[in-house]
Parts: sequence; C-alpha cells; structure tokens
Amino acid sequence: MRIDISQWWERARTIKNEVFALVIAYRDPRTPWYAKTWALVVVAYALSPIDLIPDFIPLLGYLDDLILLPLGVALAVKLIPAGVMEEARLAATQAEGSQAGRVGGVVIALVWILLFGLAIGWFIRLFQNS
Repeated sequence: MRIDISQWWERARTIKNEVFALVIAYRDPRTPWYAKTWALVVVAYALSPIDLIPDFIPLLGYLDDLILLPLGVALAVKLIPAGVMEEARLAATQAEGSQAGRVGGVVIALVWILLFGLAIGWFIRLFQNS
C-alpha cells in the first residue's frame, strides 16, 4: 500500500479553500442565520490553535483535524444555499494566496493571546484575594 503525499496536500488545500469560502458565504445576506452560526463555528475551529484533542497525542491528535473539520465543513456547505456557496467558492479561489488569510490568522492569534493574558490576570487576582 503506497501513500501519495500529493493527494493529502490537495485535500488540505481543498479544505482550506472551503473554509475561506465559508467566510465569504457567512458575509452574504442570502445565507440563513443558522448556516452563518455553524459556518462561524467551523471557521473559528479551523483557524484556532486550540483543538479538542491536542496534536501532540499520537494518532488521536490529528484525528479531529482529519475527521471533525471536514464533517463540519460538509454540514456548513449543506446549510448554505447552493448558489451562494458556488459564488463563495469562486471568490475564494480567485483570492487564494492573498494577504487576507495571513491577516486573519494574525488576528485570531492575537485574540487568543489576549484571552490567555486575561485568564492569567484573572487567576493571579483570584489567588491574591484568597
């Protein structure tokens, strides 16, 4: 049994493009609120550095990325009207390689750093008052 790495890279690129298309579909006013909500959850999970199962756990660590993320994307695509999703995919493909993805990643990383700092500050104050 031979594993072709190029197929894995292609699937990863497809998922990345689908996640970006979900961001575009989220902004479309024709997308229903429940689809927007689910798309937001999937995009936040995809871009979040925190996983349900940490990646350092052998085999299981990447299981959520290999199973949960594609399932979440598939459900979001089903909830979004087909025409909206087609337009979003086209726009995502045209914008591939732009600065938008990097800027979004930096923004999410900064939000996590801010939340982490707030949590540490809260714990420090909690233990000082004890």
